[in-house]
Amino acid sequence: MSPPSRVRGRELMPTKPIRTAVGGMIAMAAAMGIGRFVYTPILPFMTDALSLTASEAGLIAAANFLGYLGGALAGATGLLHGDRRRWLLAALAGSALTTGAMALAVSVPAFLVLRVAGGVCSALAMVFGSALVFDRLTAAGRPDLSHVHFAGVGAGMAVSAVTVAALAGSSVGWAGQWTASALIAFAALAALVLLVPPGPGDTVPPAAPAGPKKQIDRRLYPLAVSYGLFGFGYVITATFISVLVRQTPALAPVEPVVWLIVGIAAVPSVALWTWVGRRTGNPVAIALACLVEAAGIAATVLFHSAAAVLVGGALLGGTFMGITALGLITAREISLDRSGRDPRRMLALMTAAFGAGQMVGPAFGGYAASLTGSFTAPSLIAAVMLLLAAGLALAARK
Repeated sequence: MSPPSRVRGRELMPTKPIRTAVGGMIAMAAAMGIGRFVYTPILPFMTDALSLTASEAGLIAAANFLGYLGGALAGATGLLHGDRRRWLLAALAGSALTTGAMALAVSVPAFLVLRVAGGVCSALAMVFGSALVFDRLTAAGRPDLSHVHFAGVGAGMAVSAVTVAALAGSSVGWAGQWTASALIAFAALAALVLLVPPGPGDTVPPAAPAGPKKQIDRRLYPLAVSYGLFGFGYVITATFISVLVRQTPALAPVEPVVWLIVGIAAVPSVALWTWVGRRTGNPVAIALACLVEAAGIAATVLFHSAAAVLVGGALLGGTFMGITALGLITAREISLDRSGRDPRRMLALMTAAFGAGQMVGPAFGGYAASLTGSFTAPSLIAAVMLLLAAGLALAARK
Protein backbone atom coordinates (compact mmCIF):
# COMPACT_ATOMS: atom_id res chain seq x y z
CA MET A 1 0.00 0.00 0.00
CA SER A 2 1.27 3.46 -0.80
CA PRO A 3 2.31 5.55 2.18
CA PRO A 4 -0.14 8.16 3.43
CA SER A 5 0.34 11.71 2.26
CA ARG A 6 0.81 14.64 4.62
CA VAL A 7 -1.00 17.96 4.62
CA ARG A 8 0.16 20.46 7.24
CA GLY A 9 1.42 17.73 9.50
CA ARG A 10 -1.70 15.57 9.33
CA GLU A 11 -1.68 12.07 7.88
CA LEU A 12 -4.32 11.26 5.28
CA MET A 13 -5.55 7.85 4.25
CA PRO A 14 -4.25 6.68 0.87
CA THR A 15 -6.58 7.70 -1.93
CA LYS A 16 -6.50 4.35 -3.76
CA PRO A 17 -9.23 2.62 -1.69
CA ILE A 18 -11.43 5.69 -2.03
CA ARG A 19 -10.85 5.75 -5.79
CA THR A 20 -11.75 2.07 -5.94
CA ALA A 21 -14.97 2.62 -3.99
CA VAL A 22 -15.93 5.60 -6.14
CA GLY A 23 -15.12 3.60 -9.26
CA GLY A 24 -17.40 0.81 -8.04
CA MET A 25 -20.13 3.35 -7.37
CA ILE A 26 -19.83 4.69 -10.92
CA ALA A 27 -19.92 1.15 -12.34
CA MET A 28 -23.12 0.33 -10.42
CA ALA A 29 -24.66 3.65 -11.41
CA ALA A 30 -24.07 2.87 -15.09
CA ALA A 31 -24.92 -0.84 -15.13
CA MET A 32 -27.78 -0.89 -12.63
CA GLY A 33 -29.09 2.62 -12.03
CA ILE A 34 -29.11 3.40 -15.76
CA GLY A 35 -28.71 0.16 -17.72
CA ARG A 36 -31.23 -1.72 -15.63
CA PHE A 37 -33.59 0.86 -14.13
CA VAL A 38 -33.74 3.78 -16.60
CA TYR A 39 -36.59 1.89 -18.26
CA THR A 40 -38.91 3.00 -15.44
CA PRO A 41 -38.82 6.79 -16.01
CA ILE A 42 -38.73 6.38 -19.81
CA LEU A 43 -41.63 3.89 -19.89
CA PRO A 44 -44.48 6.46 -19.70
CA PHE A 45 -43.11 8.23 -22.79
CA MET A 46 -42.76 4.92 -24.63
CA THR A 47 -46.29 3.85 -23.80
CA ASP A 48 -47.70 7.16 -25.05
CA ALA A 49 -45.66 7.28 -28.26
CA LEU A 50 -45.79 3.58 -29.18
CA SER A 51 -49.20 2.70 -27.67
CA LEU A 52 -47.67 -0.08 -25.59
CA THR A 53 -50.13 -1.95 -23.42
CA ALA A 54 -49.37 -2.62 -19.75
CA SER A 55 -48.87 -6.29 -20.62
CA GLU A 56 -46.29 -5.46 -23.30
CA ALA A 57 -44.50 -3.06 -20.97
CA GLY A 58 -44.38 -5.76 -18.31
CA LEU A 59 -42.98 -8.32 -20.75
CA ILE A 60 -40.20 -5.93 -21.80
CA ALA A 61 -39.27 -5.44 -18.15
CA ALA A 62 -39.41 -9.18 -17.52
CA ALA A 63 -37.06 -9.77 -20.45
CA ASN A 64 -34.43 -7.61 -18.80
CA PHE A 65 -34.75 -9.58 -15.57
CA LEU A 66 -34.52 -12.85 -17.49
CA GLY A 67 -31.18 -11.70 -18.89
CA TYR A 68 -30.10 -10.55 -15.44
CA LEU A 69 -30.92 -13.98 -14.01
CA GLY A 70 -28.83 -15.74 -16.66
CA GLY A 71 -25.87 -13.41 -16.25
CA ALA A 72 -25.96 -13.56 -12.46
CA LEU A 73 -26.08 -17.34 -12.42
CA ALA A 74 -23.18 -17.56 -14.86
CA GLY A 75 -21.12 -15.35 -12.58
CA ALA A 76 -22.22 -16.88 -9.27
CA THR A 77 -21.59 -20.48 -10.35
CA GLY A 78 -18.05 -19.82 -11.53
CA LEU A 79 -18.63 -20.60 -15.22
CA LEU A 80 -16.74 -17.50 -16.37
CA HIS A 81 -12.98 -17.13 -15.92
CA GLY A 82 -10.36 -14.52 -16.70
CA ASP A 83 -9.63 -10.96 -15.68
CA ARG A 84 -12.37 -9.42 -13.55
CA ARG A 85 -11.62 -5.88 -14.67
CA ARG A 86 -11.87 -6.84 -18.33
CA TRP A 87 -15.17 -8.61 -17.70
CA LEU A 88 -16.45 -5.52 -15.86
CA LEU A 89 -15.43 -3.12 -18.64
CA ALA A 90 -16.87 -5.39 -21.32
CA ALA A 91 -20.13 -5.73 -19.42
CA LEU A 92 -20.41 -1.95 -18.98
CA ALA A 93 -19.72 -1.42 -22.68
CA GLY A 94 -22.40 -3.96 -23.56
CA SER A 95 -24.86 -2.32 -21.19
CA ALA A 96 -24.25 1.09 -22.74
CA LEU A 97 -24.58 -0.30 -26.28
CA THR A 98 -27.86 -2.09 -25.61
CA THR A 99 -29.20 1.00 -23.84
CA GLY A 100 -28.44 3.14 -26.87
CA ALA A 101 -29.85 0.55 -29.26
CA MET A 102 -33.25 0.86 -27.55
CA ALA A 103 -33.58 4.22 -29.33
CA LEU A 104 -33.38 2.44 -32.71
CA ALA A 105 -35.88 -0.34 -32.00
CA VAL A 106 -39.50 0.08 -33.04
CA SER A 107 -41.09 -3.28 -32.20
CA VAL A 108 -41.76 -5.26 -29.05
CA PRO A 109 -39.65 -8.27 -30.19
CA ALA A 110 -36.66 -5.98 -30.75
CA PHE A 111 -37.15 -4.43 -27.32
CA LEU A 112 -37.29 -7.90 -25.77
CA VAL A 113 -34.00 -9.00 -27.36
CA LEU A 114 -32.20 -5.81 -26.35
CA ARG A 115 -33.45 -5.93 -22.77
CA VAL A 116 -32.40 -9.56 -22.37
CA ALA A 117 -28.92 -8.68 -23.59
CA GLY A 118 -28.84 -5.60 -21.38
CA GLY A 119 -29.87 -7.68 -18.38
CA VAL A 120 -26.99 -10.10 -18.95
CA CYS A 121 -24.54 -7.19 -19.10
CA SER A 122 -25.94 -5.57 -15.95
CA ALA A 123 -25.64 -8.81 -14.02
CA LEU A 124 -22.07 -9.45 -15.13
CA ALA A 125 -21.12 -5.91 -14.17
CA MET A 126 -22.67 -6.44 -10.75
CA VAL A 127 -20.95 -9.80 -10.18
CA PHE A 128 -17.47 -8.92 -11.43
CA GLY A 129 -17.58 -5.31 -10.27
CA SER A 130 -18.56 -6.29 -6.74
CA ALA A 131 -15.94 -9.04 -6.55
CA LEU A 132 -13.21 -6.74 -7.84
CA VAL A 133 -14.10 -3.82 -5.58
CA PHE A 134 -14.61 -5.90 -2.45
CA ASP A 135 -11.31 -7.74 -2.88
CA ARG A 136 -9.37 -4.52 -3.44
CA LEU A 137 -11.02 -2.78 -0.49
CA THR A 138 -10.33 -5.75 1.77
CA ALA A 139 -6.70 -5.87 0.68
CA ALA A 140 -6.42 -2.15 1.43
CA GLY A 141 -7.94 -2.59 4.88
CA ARG A 142 -11.04 -0.55 3.99
CA PRO A 143 -13.96 -3.01 3.65
CA ASP A 144 -16.10 -0.37 5.35
CA LEU A 145 -16.19 1.51 2.04
CA SER A 146 -18.25 -1.23 0.36
CA HIS A 147 -21.47 0.70 1.00
CA VAL A 148 -20.14 3.42 -1.35
CA HIS A 149 -20.07 0.80 -4.11
CA PHE A 150 -23.73 -0.17 -3.55
CA ALA A 151 -24.76 3.49 -3.31
CA GLY A 152 -24.11 3.69 -7.04
CA VAL A 153 -27.40 1.97 -7.82
CA GLY A 154 -29.43 4.73 -6.20
CA ALA A 155 -27.14 7.43 -7.58
CA GLY A 156 -27.63 6.08 -11.11
CA MET A 157 -31.39 5.98 -10.62
CA ALA A 158 -31.35 9.61 -9.49
CA VAL A 159 -29.21 10.61 -12.49
CA SER A 160 -31.59 8.80 -14.85
CA ALA A 161 -34.60 10.54 -13.27
CA VAL A 162 -33.04 14.00 -13.64
CA THR A 163 -31.90 13.24 -17.20
CA VAL A 164 -35.28 12.00 -18.39
CA ALA A 165 -37.16 14.85 -16.70
CA ALA A 166 -34.83 17.47 -18.19
CA LEU A 167 -35.08 16.00 -21.68
CA ALA A 168 -38.86 15.67 -21.44
CA GLY A 169 -39.03 19.31 -20.41
CA SER A 170 -37.15 20.14 -23.62
CA SER A 171 -39.61 18.05 -25.68
CA VAL A 172 -37.09 15.27 -26.31
CA GLY A 173 -38.93 12.00 -26.83
CA TRP A 174 -38.29 8.48 -25.58
CA ALA A 175 -35.69 7.66 -28.25
CA GLY A 176 -33.60 10.70 -27.35
CA GLN A 177 -33.90 9.75 -23.68
CA TRP A 178 -32.45 6.30 -24.36
CA THR A 179 -29.64 7.85 -26.43
CA ALA A 180 -28.72 10.33 -23.70
CA SER A 181 -28.74 7.56 -21.11
CA ALA A 182 -26.34 5.54 -23.25
CA LEU A 183 -23.97 8.51 -23.56
CA ILE A 184 -23.94 8.88 -19.77
CA ALA A 185 -23.15 5.16 -19.45
CA PHE A 186 -20.23 5.49 -21.88
CA ALA A 187 -18.93 8.48 -19.90
CA ALA A 188 -19.10 6.36 -16.74
CA LEU A 189 -17.13 3.63 -18.50
CA ALA A 190 -14.38 6.11 -19.38
CA ALA A 191 -14.27 7.34 -15.77
CA LEU A 192 -13.99 3.79 -14.47
CA VAL A 193 -10.99 3.08 -16.71
CA LEU A 194 -9.17 5.96 -15.03
CA LEU A 195 -10.32 5.33 -11.46
CA VAL A 196 -9.77 1.55 -11.37
CA PRO A 197 -6.55 0.67 -13.23
CA PRO A 198 -5.40 -2.95 -13.68
CA GLY A 199 -4.06 -4.55 -10.53
CA PRO A 200 -2.85 -7.85 -9.10
CA GLY A 201 -5.43 -10.36 -8.03
CA ASP A 202 -7.99 -9.43 -10.70
CA THR A 203 -8.17 -12.93 -12.16
CA VAL A 204 -11.32 -14.90 -11.39
CA PRO A 205 -10.33 -17.87 -9.17
CA PRO A 206 -11.64 -21.32 -10.07
CA ALA A 207 -14.49 -22.69 -8.02
CA ALA A 208 -13.47 -24.54 -4.88
CA PRO A 209 -13.23 -28.34 -5.18
CA ALA A 210 -16.57 -29.96 -4.51
CA GLY A 211 -15.28 -32.20 -1.74
CA PRO A 212 -17.66 -34.46 0.17
CA LYS A 213 -21.29 -33.41 -0.15
CA LYS A 214 -22.89 -32.08 2.98
CA GLN A 215 -26.50 -31.46 3.79
CA ILE A 216 -27.65 -27.93 2.97
CA ASP A 217 -28.49 -25.93 6.05
CA ARG A 218 -32.28 -25.94 6.33
CA ARG A 219 -32.32 -22.21 7.02
CA LEU A 220 -31.41 -21.58 3.39
CA TYR A 221 -34.72 -22.88 2.06
CA PRO A 222 -37.02 -20.34 3.76
CA LEU A 223 -34.41 -17.65 3.14
CA ALA A 224 -34.35 -18.42 -0.60
CA VAL A 225 -38.16 -18.46 -0.85
CA SER A 226 -38.28 -15.19 1.08
CA TYR A 227 -35.75 -13.71 -1.34
CA GLY A 228 -37.82 -14.79 -4.32
CA LEU A 229 -41.00 -13.29 -2.88
CA PHE A 230 -39.12 -10.07 -2.19
CA GLY A 231 -37.98 -10.00 -5.83
CA PHE A 232 -41.62 -10.32 -6.92
CA GLY A 233 -42.81 -7.79 -4.35
CA TYR A 234 -40.49 -4.89 -5.03
CA VAL A 235 -40.24 -5.05 -8.80
CA ILE A 236 -43.85 -4.32 -9.79
CA THR A 237 -43.77 -0.86 -8.23
CA ALA A 238 -40.14 -0.36 -9.26
CA THR A 239 -41.19 -0.95 -12.88
CA PHE A 240 -44.52 0.85 -13.08
CA ILE A 241 -44.45 3.66 -10.52
CA SER A 242 -43.86 6.33 -13.18
CA VAL A 243 -46.69 4.94 -15.33
CA LEU A 244 -48.95 4.80 -12.27
CA VAL A 245 -48.28 8.46 -11.56
CA ARG A 246 -48.91 9.51 -15.16
CA GLN A 247 -52.23 7.64 -15.29
CA THR A 248 -53.55 9.45 -12.18
CA PRO A 249 -54.30 13.13 -12.95
CA ALA A 250 -54.02 14.17 -9.31
CA LEU A 251 -50.44 12.82 -9.20
CA ALA A 252 -49.19 14.37 -12.44
CA PRO A 253 -47.20 17.15 -10.72
CA VAL A 254 -44.87 14.63 -9.05
CA GLU A 255 -44.07 12.59 -12.17
CA PRO A 256 -40.70 14.32 -12.76
CA VAL A 257 -39.53 13.69 -9.19
CA VAL A 258 -41.01 10.38 -8.05
CA TRP A 259 -38.20 8.26 -9.53
CA LEU A 260 -35.65 10.77 -8.27
CA ILE A 261 -37.00 10.22 -4.74
CA VAL A 262 -36.68 6.44 -5.15
CA GLY A 263 -33.06 6.80 -6.28
CA ILE A 264 -32.04 9.24 -3.56
CA ALA A 265 -33.55 7.01 -0.87
CA ALA A 266 -31.65 4.02 -2.29
CA VAL A 267 -28.23 5.66 -1.92
CA PRO A 268 -27.81 5.13 1.87
CA SER A 269 -30.05 2.05 2.10
CA VAL A 270 -27.33 -0.63 2.15
CA ALA A 271 -25.36 1.17 4.86
CA LEU A 272 -28.56 1.65 6.88
CA TRP A 273 -29.86 -1.91 6.73
CA THR A 274 -26.50 -3.60 7.24
CA TRP A 275 -26.19 -1.40 10.37
CA VAL A 276 -29.61 -2.66 11.49
CA GLY A 277 -28.52 -6.21 10.68
CA ARG A 278 -25.48 -5.95 12.94
CA ARG A 279 -27.74 -5.07 15.84
CA THR A 280 -30.76 -7.29 15.29
CA GLY A 281 -29.35 -10.11 13.17
CA ASN A 282 -29.68 -10.11 9.40
CA PRO A 283 -32.90 -12.19 9.16
CA VAL A 284 -34.70 -9.78 11.50
CA ALA A 285 -33.37 -6.81 9.52
CA ILE A 286 -34.63 -8.40 6.28
CA ALA A 287 -38.06 -8.93 7.84
CA LEU A 288 -38.26 -5.34 9.07
CA ALA A 289 -37.20 -3.97 5.68
CA CYS A 290 -39.83 -6.12 3.92
CA LEU A 291 -42.52 -4.76 6.24
CA VAL A 292 -41.43 -1.17 5.58
CA GLU A 293 -41.39 -1.80 1.85
CA ALA A 294 -44.83 -3.44 1.90
CA ALA A 295 -46.23 -0.35 3.63
CA GLY A 296 -44.66 1.91 1.02
CA ILE A 297 -45.98 -0.09 -1.92
CA ALA A 298 -49.49 -0.21 -0.47
CA ALA A 299 -49.39 3.55 0.12
CA THR A 300 -48.75 4.26 -3.57
CA VAL A 301 -52.14 2.81 -4.56
CA LEU A 302 -54.35 3.15 -1.46
CA PHE A 303 -53.94 6.89 -0.96
CA HIS A 304 -54.38 8.94 -4.11
CA SER A 305 -52.22 11.84 -3.06
CA ALA A 306 -48.84 13.11 -4.17
CA ALA A 307 -47.50 12.88 -0.62
CA ALA A 308 -48.45 9.20 -0.33
CA VAL A 309 -46.78 8.31 -3.63
CA LEU A 310 -43.60 10.18 -2.70
CA VAL A 311 -43.47 8.54 0.74
CA GLY A 312 -44.13 5.16 -0.84
CA GLY A 313 -41.37 5.74 -3.37
CA ALA A 314 -38.96 6.73 -0.61
CA LEU A 315 -39.78 3.58 1.37
CA LEU A 316 -39.28 1.45 -1.74
CA GLY A 317 -35.94 3.08 -2.55
CA GLY A 318 -34.85 2.96 1.06
CA THR A 319 -35.28 -0.81 1.35
CA PHE A 320 -34.89 -2.78 -1.87
CA MET A 321 -31.10 -2.53 -2.20
CA GLY A 322 -30.68 -3.12 1.53
CA ILE A 323 -32.69 -6.34 1.34
CA THR A 324 -30.81 -7.39 -1.78
CA ALA A 325 -27.46 -7.03 -0.01
CA LEU A 326 -28.60 -8.55 3.30
CA GLY A 327 -30.04 -11.63 1.57
CA LEU A 328 -26.73 -12.48 -0.11
CA ILE A 329 -24.73 -11.67 3.04
CA THR A 330 -26.94 -13.96 5.11
CA ALA A 331 -26.76 -16.81 2.61
CA ARG A 332 -22.97 -16.56 2.55
CA GLU A 333 -22.79 -16.59 6.35
CA ILE A 334 -25.03 -19.66 6.56
CA SER A 335 -23.02 -21.49 3.90
CA LEU A 336 -19.74 -20.75 5.69
CA ASP A 337 -21.15 -22.23 8.89
CA ARG A 338 -20.49 -25.58 7.25
CA SER A 339 -16.74 -25.87 6.74
CA GLY A 340 -15.53 -26.76 3.28
CA ARG A 341 -18.68 -25.61 1.48
CA ASP A 342 -18.22 -23.25 -1.47
CA PRO A 343 -20.60 -20.28 -0.89
CA ARG A 344 -21.03 -19.81 -4.63
CA ARG A 345 -23.58 -22.64 -4.70
CA MET A 346 -25.68 -20.89 -2.07
CA LEU A 347 -25.33 -17.54 -3.80
CA ALA A 348 -26.48 -19.18 -7.04
CA LEU A 349 -29.55 -20.58 -5.24
CA MET A 350 -30.40 -17.15 -3.87
CA THR A 351 -29.80 -15.49 -7.22
CA ALA A 352 -32.09 -17.99 -8.96
CA ALA A 353 -34.89 -17.41 -6.46
CA PHE A 354 -34.56 -13.64 -6.63
CA GLY A 355 -34.28 -13.65 -10.42
CA ALA A 356 -37.38 -15.80 -10.82
CA GLY A 357 -39.38 -13.51 -8.55
CA GLN A 358 -38.39 -10.29 -10.27
CA MET A 359 -38.87 -11.85 -13.70
CA VAL A 360 -42.44 -12.96 -12.96
CA GLY A 361 -43.36 -9.71 -11.18
CA PRO A 362 -43.46 -7.24 -14.11
CA ALA A 363 -45.19 -9.69 -16.44
CA PHE A 364 -47.83 -10.42 -13.80
CA GLY A 365 -48.18 -6.76 -12.85
CA GLY A 366 -48.62 -5.62 -16.44
CA TYR A 367 -51.14 -8.38 -17.23
CA ALA A 368 -53.15 -7.72 -14.07
CA ALA A 369 -53.17 -4.00 -14.76
CA SER A 370 -54.45 -4.64 -18.29
CA LEU A 371 -57.26 -6.80 -16.88
CA THR A 372 -58.29 -4.50 -14.05
CA GLY A 373 -57.47 -1.11 -15.55
CA SER A 374 -55.17 -0.04 -12.70
CA PHE A 375 -52.12 -1.09 -10.71
CA THR A 376 -54.01 -1.33 -7.41
CA ALA A 377 -54.57 -5.09 -7.40
CA PRO A 378 -51.05 -6.14 -8.49
CA SER A 379 -49.47 -3.66 -6.07
CA LEU A 380 -51.49 -4.94 -3.13
CA ILE A 381 -50.65 -8.54 -4.08
CA ALA A 382 -46.99 -7.51 -4.16
CA ALA A 383 -47.36 -6.04 -0.66
CA VAL A 384 -48.83 -9.33 0.59
CA MET A 385 -45.90 -11.23 -0.91
CA LEU A 386 -43.54 -8.95 1.01
CA LEU A 387 -45.39 -9.76 4.24
CA LEU A 388 -44.89 -13.46 3.53
CA ALA A 389 -41.24 -12.78 2.73
CA ALA A 390 -40.84 -11.11 6.13
CA GLY A 391 -42.23 -14.16 7.92
CA LEU A 392 -40.02 -16.58 6.01
CA ALA A 393 -36.92 -14.48 6.65
CA LEU A 394 -37.42 -14.92 10.37
CA ALA A 395 -37.27 -18.69 9.87
CA ALA A 396 -33.63 -18.29 8.81
CA ARG A 397 -32.59 -17.28 12.32
CA LYS A 398 -30.31 -19.63 14.19
